[in-house]
Amino acid sequence: MLTRDQRFIRNFSIIAHIDHGKSTLADRLLELAGAVSSREHRDQLLDDMELERERGITIKASAVRLSYQASDGQRYLLNLIDTPGHVDFSFEVAKSLQACEGTILLVDAGQGVEAQTVANYYLARERQLCIIPAINKIDLTTADPDRVAQELQQLMQAPDADILRVSAKRGLGIEALVERVIRDVPPPQGDPSAPLQALIFDSSYDVYKGVIVYMRVMHGRLAPLMPVRFMSTGQTYDVQEVGVFGPRATPVELLSAGEVGYITCHIRTPRDVVAGDTVTDAKRPAATPLPGFRPIKPNVFAGLYPITPGEFERLRSAIERLALNDAAFTAEPEHSEALGPGFRCGFLGLLHLDIVQERLEREFGASLVTTSPSVAHRITLHDGHTLEVDNPVKLPPPHQIASLEEPIVTIYLLIPAMAVGAIMQLATDRRGVYRSTEYLSAERVKLIFEMPLAEIIVDFYDKLKSSTRGYGSMDYEWKGFAPAHLVKLDILINGTVCEPLASIVPKEQAYGRGRTLVARLRELIPRQLFEVVLQAAIGSQIIARDNIRPLGKHVTGKCYGGDITRKRKLWEKQKAGKKRLKQFGQVEIPQEAFLAVLKTE
Repeated sequence: MLTRDQRFIRNFSIIAHIDHGKSTLADRLLELAGAVSSREHRDQLLDDMELERERGITIKASAVRLSYQASDGQRYLLNLIDTPGHVDFSFEVAKSLQACEGTILLVDAGQGVEAQTVANYYLARERQLCIIPAINKIDLTTADPDRVAQELQQLMQAPDADILRVSAKRGLGIEALVERVIRDVPPPQGDPSAPLQALIFDSSYDVYKGVIVYMRVMHGRLAPLMPVRFMSTGQTYDVQEVGVFGPRATPVELLSAGEVGYITCHIRTPRDVVAGDTVTDAKRPAATPLPGFRPIKPNVFAGLYPITPGEFERLRSAIERLALNDAAFTAEPEHSEALGPGFRCGFLGLLHLDIVQERLEREFGASLVTTSPSVAHRITLHDGHTLEVDNPVKLPPPHQIASLEEPIVTIYLLIPAMAVGAIMQLATDRRGVYRSTEYLSAERVKLIFEMPLAEIIVDFYDKLKSSTRGYGSMDYEWKGFAPAHLVKLDILINGTVCEPLASIVPKEQAYGRGRTLVARLRELIPRQLFEVVLQAAIGSQIIARDNIRPLGKHVTGKCYGGDITRKRKLWEKQKAGKKRLKQFGQVEIPQEAFLAVLKTE
């Protein structure tokens, strides 16, 4: 069985901050290689999800094989992986880089180096990849490529770095960029005759084929009908189909060392495929698995519940299939007295939560109620036990808690110099502790703070963007836990604690937040046929109260004149009916009320 010459294979990705033109550049590369015809072309070709094209962002990494004839007359196989840029999807970037030898670091000629540019650069440097810097959007009137080139040289600590200048939209400089990839990115190293070792970097689900496993073959060869073993689970399967994306799935006879492609094995259980696992030959297995991915830990937690309990199994199936190709998303079943059976889910951030919720509703037809997001707190009890609590409802009573710690992150803010004062104030108001300031240029400043994760997961990014007129960016990394004075804030509706509205807040802010939240809920919860009492409480202490007046129904509207006793009977009957509603009725709470816990300013 013939194997391809590895000297003519290049595996590379495109990394950049959000909205710096990665997907547009990928479109131009596909056109240049003739991978799509003019009839098939559309913008954001590698963004398969409707949600990606609608929002103009990349959510999932995409792999595609291109055949390109270089200036030396030789034909090369280019395996391109387009990656997301938002901080919430950094795990997708890390997975993609594991399958590459090089990367294009793309920077907007107007925006310059931003937070995710820096984060992605260090991710690539950690993996010792060949990094090709390029400045995009040089055709814009706001472009300042000379300034951006200086920022890139400073970031890379290479004053003489050769930085390419391109316009992905107009196709300027694309050929030179591809030639640079061929020249600088090293060919893959691997022994085609060695036992098979293939790294799984992603997967998806097909109704007819089962799980489609995306992989990079490091050593050995993969062919149809070959028996393979997944080393983390020990499961053995026969390969049904081997293929590549070009950009459509195309079956091939062989995947050899250094190549990127997919296999199908009629795997029907999504949980059997784990990103970072190693696939080997069942008859001639490799001695050890490949180094996988560093386990990703969710930062934000929220409850997802079906609107009707009867749809729980449908939601379970949808969550299992979604978790298949989103390794950063976790879900565990839980039960709420207010909402019934559901799932406690973990996310990397608020955008990740928003995307997951929308995908579940669009792609799987799920109807959801989402509870207010929270972070995990570490609690030490008086008896010495330590536990992590990601749901405010599970917080032990105050008399059992010896100490309570919250997660702290180091946050990097890249902002215009004129906005330093406003951003310093914003970070300080969110309990941020100032660490350092670094001037990247006369107009760009890098601020570093340490801040509770709970303070940035909600609307911090929105406020950063509005305070810097859209030119600010942020990135953060986990630092650890730190002691904090926090309390559990409960919301009572008609005397009953509403679990999904519970939150953990700083003690000094609890009274203000309680009053604001009760006032906001009064506006959001529709009037009922009976009075609704809203209360905010810390433990057994009520700190705020408001009432929603009942709807008035004119029961005596049809009575004209006559004896007053008839009207009195109707009024008494109405009063008894309202008491019964108050005793047995359920208050209708709209989805907006659960999100009101977040926006209490």
